[in-house]
Amino acid sequence: MNNLTIKLIHTTDIHGCFFPFDFIEGRPCSGSMARISTYVKRMRSKYGNRLLLVDGGDILQGQPTCYYCNFVQPQMKNVAARVVNFMRYDLQTIGNHDIETGHAVYDKYAAELDCDLLAANVVNEVTLKPYFKPYAIRNIEGVKIAFIGMLTPTIPYWLQKDLWSGMKFLDIPSCMAQWVKHVREVEHADAVIALFHSGFDGGIQDANGSENACVTTAQNVPGIDLILCGHDHQLKREYVTNHGKEICIINPSSNAHYVSECSLCFEFNQEGTPKLNAVKAQLRNIDNENVDESFMEQFNKDIEQVKQYVSRKLGIFVHSIYTRDCFFRSAPFGDLIHDIQLEHTGADISLNAPLKFDACIRKGDVHVSDLFNLYTYENQLYVVKMTGKELKNLLEMSYGQWVTTMKSPDDHIMLMKQDDMGHWHWTNLAFNFDTAFGIDYEVDVRQNYGKKVNILRMTNGQPFCEDKTYCVAMNSYRGNGGGELLTRGAGISLKELPNRIEYVSEKDQRSIIMDYIERHKIIDAKPHNNWSFVPMEWTEPALERDYKLLFGKH
Repeated sequence: MNNLTIKLIHTTDIHGCFFPFDFIEGRPCSGSMARISTYVKRMRSKYGNRLLLVDGGDILQGQPTCYYCNFVQPQMKNVAARVVNFMRYDLQTIGNHDIETGHAVYDKYAAELDCDLLAANVVNEVTLKPYFKPYAIRNIEGVKIAFIGMLTPTIPYWLQKDLWSGMKFLDIPSCMAQWVKHVREVEHADAVIALFHSGFDGGIQDANGSENACVTTAQNVPGIDLILCGHDHQLKREYVTNHGKEICIINPSSNAHYVSECSLCFEFNQEGTPKLNAVKAQLRNIDNENVDESFMEQFNKDIEQVKQYVSRKLGIFVHSIYTRDCFFRSAPFGDLIHDIQLEHTGADISLNAPLKFDACIRKGDVHVSDLFNLYTYENQLYVVKMTGKELKNLLEMSYGQWVTTMKSPDDHIMLMKQDDMGHWHWTNLAFNFDTAFGIDYEVDVRQNYGKKVNILRMTNGQPFCEDKTYCVAMNSYRGNGGGELLTRGAGISLKELPNRIEYVSEKDQRSIIMDYIERHKIIDAKPHNNWSFVPMEWTEPALERDYKLLFGKH
C-alpha cells in the first residue's frame, strides 16, 4: 500500500481585493490576491499537480477595480478573469454578487475564464438543465475528486429578475443529494467536495430553500467529504456529524485575508484502489506574505487606470459625515441619501439604511473613490407602492432589529452583544436598519416589538394615513425583498412585490449619487430631525452609553 496527500487551497468572497491597495481609502492594505499568489506558488513548488486551487464566488463586486471593468470599461477583458487565469485556478463557484452584475458582465466573465465555473442548483427555468456546470472531476495520480458547486438560492430576494433572467434557483440540500449520487455512482468519484457560495446556517428561509445551508447539507446528505463554504463572511471551521462520519465545513471569510488549506489523505490497497482516510482543514492568514512582484507587474497598467478613475473630483462636502451617527438619530449621512432618492424619483417617502458599520466621508474635496464608501453596492433605485400600514409595519421590524425594549433608564437602548474579546457588536445586520424620510415619527423604546413606531404626520405637514397608498423610494436590494423588511415586516408576499414596483432607475444608485454631487457641487448635508427615540430623559443617556460601547469615545 502507498499513500497520497492532495492539497486544496480555497478562497472565497474576494470582492475585488486583487491588489495590496485599497482604491476606496487610497492607501496600501493587507490581504489581497497578490499575497495569496505568493502563498500558492510556494505550495505548488512543494505539491506540484497534487495541489488544487478553488474559489467560492463573489469576486466581481467590491473594490472600484470591479466596477471599472464591469461598467466603465466593459469591453476590456475583466481583470477578475485575468487574475483567476494568472493564478491558474482549477475551479470556481459563482456568487450572488457576481449575479448582481447582470448577464452582460458574468456571461462574459464566464467565457473569459480558463477554469470551470460551477453552480449545480442554478438551472434553466424552462429546461431545468444547469445554467453553469454542475460539477467537475479532477484526476490526480489515480484519484478521482468531484467538486460540486452550489449558489445560495435566495437571489430573488435581492436582485431584480432581469439580472438573472432565464434562471431558477433550487434548494441546496436536495440538489446536492442528486449530484452526490451521480458523481458517486456514474463518475465513481473517490472524494466529493462541496464548493458552496452559501454560509453555515440562518439567513432567509422559505419554501424554495435556505440562504445558508451548509450545516443542514452536511447533516442530511450522505457522501460528502468536505464543504468549502462562503457568502456569510464568517472566519470559521466547524465539524458536523452525518451517520457517524464527521464532515468539516470551512470558510476563510472575505477580502483575501485568509485561505482554507485542506489535505485529502488517501491510501491505496494492493489492487491500486484509493480510499480517503482523513480530511484535514485549517485556516491560513496570508496578511504577512510578501506581495508577488510578477503578479503586480502583470496588472500594473490596470492599477494605474483604476487609480486615475477613482481620483476624479466630484464636488465638495462642507462637513464630514459618518454612518455611525445613523444608528442613534436622524443623521447627515443617511439623510443625504434620502434627499437624493426623493429628488430623483419624486416619491412621497424614502427608506434607507447605512450600508457600512462605520464609514466616513471627510469634509473637503469628494472624489469617485469616496462614493464607494458612501454607497457600497451597485443597487438600482426603486419606487414601490405601499400603504401607510405596510410602511409602519416595515419600520417596526427595522427598529425592532436594532433597538431593545427598555424597562428602566439604565438599560441598553441598542440591541447588541459582546464577542469573546469583549467587543460590542450589533445583534442583527446593520444594513437592514432602515430609517424613513417624508414622514415625522417617534420610536418609543419602552414599547414592545410592533408598538414602538408612532408616525405623527407627513414631513410636509399633511396627515399620514395608514389606509392610504404612498410611493416609497428605496434601493433595489430592499425593493426585491432583501432583509425581508417588505415581506416579513410589511407583509407583502415575494410574489406580489414585482407588481408594487412603479419605477426602476436605468443607472445604478452610485451613479445617481455621483450625478447629484456633480450637479450641486457643494454638499452641506444636515440632519432632517424628522424622527427620534423617546422618551428623551431615558434615551439620551442610553444613546451616549451605548455609543461609547460600540464606537469608543467621540
